[in-house]
Amino acid sequence: MRKQHPLELLIPPPVVMLAAAGLGWLSTWLWRGGVLFQLPLFWILLPVLLASVIGSLAVFHFLRARTTVHPHCPDRTSCLVAHGVFRLSRNPMYLALLLLLIAWMLQLGHLLAPVWLAGFVAYITRFQIKPEERVLRERFGEAYDAYCRQTRRWI
Repeated sequence: MRKQHPLELLIPPPVVMLAAAGLGWLSTWLWRGGVLFQLPLFWILLPVLLASVIGSLAVFHFLRARTTVHPHCPDRTSCLVAHGVFRLSRNPMYLALLLLLIAWMLQLGHLLAPVWLAGFVAYITRFQIKPEERVLRERFGEAYDAYCRQTRRWI
């Protein structure tokens, strides 16, 4: 069995998102010349609205299936949820966090925003999603593998 990295499943994904958001804000404060644009409010609210819908539907599907939404306990998963928003993304809750982060980075309009977005995706993929996938693969076997072949990790 593979040894778990100490950061796997350690930091809650919303905390990782807030850290990336804070780094985005800090970059605007430290490098004011990096602010490139100011977008109209609509373009900032659009990803917030999408995040709200996607995240709410994902939580609803988990609660309806009576399985855990706790990101540190993938071993408590009672069933494989592969319908609704989970047909579009295997990780719609993390996608919702990413969309909120995108909205924040659009608001900041800073040159380094893509760095913090990519950092969020890389961290969540490595230290949250992949460990969850290992547990789900062990728990649901071929059904999970088939789901992975049909549905992308993010979008």
